[in-house]
Amino acid sequence: AAAALTREGGEDAFRRLFRFYRQRDVSDLRGVLDFSAPGGQVFRSQLSISSVSDQDAYRAGLQPVSQWKAYGLKGYPGFIFIPNPFLPGCQRHWVKQCLKLYPQKPNVCNLDLHMAPEKTIDLWGQSKEQLRRKGSSRWEPRSLLEKLRWVTLGYHYNWDTKKYSANHHTPFPSDLAFLSEQVAAACGFQGFQAQAGILNYYHFDSSLGIHVDESELDHSRPLLSFSFGQSSIFLLGGLKREEAPTAMFMHSGDIMVMSGLSRLLYHAVPRVLPNPEGTALPSCLSQALSSNLPVGSVVEHSSDEDWQVCAKYLQSSRINMTIRQVLAEGQKFPEESGAKGKGQAPSEDSHHEENSRAKRLKPNTV
Repeated sequence: AAAALTREGGEDAFRRLFRFYRQRDVSDLRGVLDFSAPGGQVFRSQLSISSVSDQDAYRAGLQPVSQWKAYGLKGYPGFIFIPNPFLPGCQRHWVKQCLKLYPQKPNVCNLDLHMAPEKTIDLWGQSKEQLRRKGSSRWEPRSLLEKLRWVTLGYHYNWDTKKYSANHHTPFPSDLAFLSEQVAAACGFQGFQAQAGILNYYHFDSSLGIHVDESELDHSRPLLSFSFGQSSIFLLGGLKREEAPTAMFMHSGDIMVMSGLSRLLYHAVPRVLPNPEGTALPSCLSQALSSNLPVGSVVEHSSDEDWQVCAKYLQSSRINMTIRQVLAEGQKFPEESGAKGKGQAPSEDSHHEENSRAKRLKPNTV
């Protein structure tokens, strides 16, 4: 059925395939590319091994670039897929940062729209006991961390105007900037500057609507995407929605780089899936971090207590970090006239689309 929809093309072929994979009862996923067993339109991509020293890779929690596998897709110039290049235990650091550190002020999150500022100061502290005790019942109240949908870093994306601005900016996390710079350099983009980040938090009923990332003023720089936790189906289409997309799996630790032509293609995440190993968490997250971290490592050990909370959260969730360079070297934002300052509410068709009755009745509830 998916193959037939892909061949059909025509008016909004992308949305037809999005709806097909969005269905909860779709069990035939043979049409979804899996880079752990690539074939067909997949080919090996060359990396710039000499651009990242082994020491810098280790400091970022990554294997030496010479050990990475990287793939491209025929028909998608500039698209690079890197199956989990993280060293054992290092994914845990980024998960903890996304749940414990990055949602803290002055960064911005979706809960700021609906709650008083003092209520969103410490989402981790308010949620960790509730998460740790959580059973499997769907009817238990959700913690604030489970209501988190997005966090913005650096230049904060304005969901109303779909723009960034010079006057809405906070310091970009140095550890995430270092990781992003190493990955970009390995893919041939030396000098990449991590200036803006959008973190998306998904659950099994979440999806990411069809969109193009074109708000950055410099499209010559790549968009980097990092995934942790449960798996998902990612759809990568064309410059128009009439072009049927290619479906692929994203598993924990996988990195996608969208550059060149692929930088401005339509894409979406119709569905989050349990990891294919059939365990509560993928095995790459069960490994603890080595006790011998290199000098200058940006990766830190997580306490057992912190990881218990993160692991509980990830049993039904996926975290995605997308990192962008907004401005070219020496470039400035154009003068703004009457732009809304911090209107951050995503429209219904913007990012997350929930499949719950409550969400349909109140599109902007958390």
